[in-house]
Amino acid sequence: MSARGLIRPDLRAFAGYLSARKQNGAAAVMLNANEAALPQPFDDQDLHRYPEPQPQALKDALCRYYGVEQTQLLVSRGSDEAIDLLVRAVCTPGRDRVGLQSPTFGMYAVCARLHACETVDVPLIEDGGRFTRDIPALIDAVLAQDVHLLFLCSPANPTGQDLPSADLERLLAALQERCLVVVDEAYGEYSTQPSATALLPRFANLAVLKTLSKAHALAGARIGAVMAAPELIAVLKACQAPYPISAPSARTALQAFKPEALARTQAQVAQCLGERAALTGFLRGLPMVRTVFDSNANFLLVRFTDAEAVNAFLIERGIVVRGMAHYPAIADCLRISIGTPADNAALRAALTDYGNTRYA
Repeated sequence: MSARGLIRPDLRAFAGYLSARKQNGAAAVMLNANEAALPQPFDDQDLHRYPEPQPQALKDALCRYYGVEQTQLLVSRGSDEAIDLLVRAVCTPGRDRVGLQSPTFGMYAVCARLHACETVDVPLIEDGGRFTRDIPALIDAVLAQDVHLLFLCSPANPTGQDLPSADLERLLAALQERCLVVVDEAYGEYSTQPSATALLPRFANLAVLKTLSKAHALAGARIGAVMAAPELIAVLKACQAPYPISAPSARTALQAFKPEALARTQAQVAQCLGERAALTGFLRGLPMVRTVFDSNANFLLVRFTDAEAVNAFLIERGIVVRGMAHYPAIADCLRISIGTPADNAALRAALTDYGNTRYA
């Protein structure tokens, strides 16, 4: 199977903008891009020159790290740009539909709306202390409503659960040639679930999103990647802005793949998981907490007896968490990121004080 049939018909042969760097790379004398001839006195990075559209050294590092081929990966400005590019390349505005499972990351619906695409929601199912997916119902909805692009999060934001590999394979097999399935693995480093990238050789209707914003601690650099069949990657590249990755961000991100940096990342992930376990136990003992949902990410979704009051109390104490009022199914929840040990201690102290004032 080829991914070609899933791409917008009018974009299948689209070449995109031919920038100066795409046309001709570096040379001894570069007079092809209308750049300033000399850098600023404070510039020690040659920022008067446009950067590589796809920084090769960074792309090499990402391909090695994720275990994919050069033709299968596109470097993006975080996952947000990749999400937008996928909707743009796959869905015809005003005609095609985008599938999602609420509550989920809001950018999927935002990008669909910006491209005039209707969304089809097959909500997650709350089952005790976790959320699950009804895979047969999801397949039926995608096929019945002709969904062309389906976004799934694993581990999911804001609910925290993994998408089991067997369920993903079942979806991909059922939706071949009908729907591109996108698995957003922004929080993948915090999970023991195998990456969906292992399925890329078998399924042309799969795309996988990655980011350096979470476990790699480079949110400010805005570096992400999308991995998919080469035919789709070529079209995404054609749809991308001419110079999406700044040279300083690319140089900084490259440092994340040095052995010492990867070892530190692994240690920080382990510390986060330990803090998550400790915080989970603490929260489950509080009188104002109804449910602490199981999480495979670097956050916890917590249902409170009065989430709004808890949120307001925490803000007064200088602690900001994420309210979920915009998701009807979890409007009584707060999403709490796992911070440093000191951050988490401050949170525990504040919640203890809240409990003492309300339940003394």
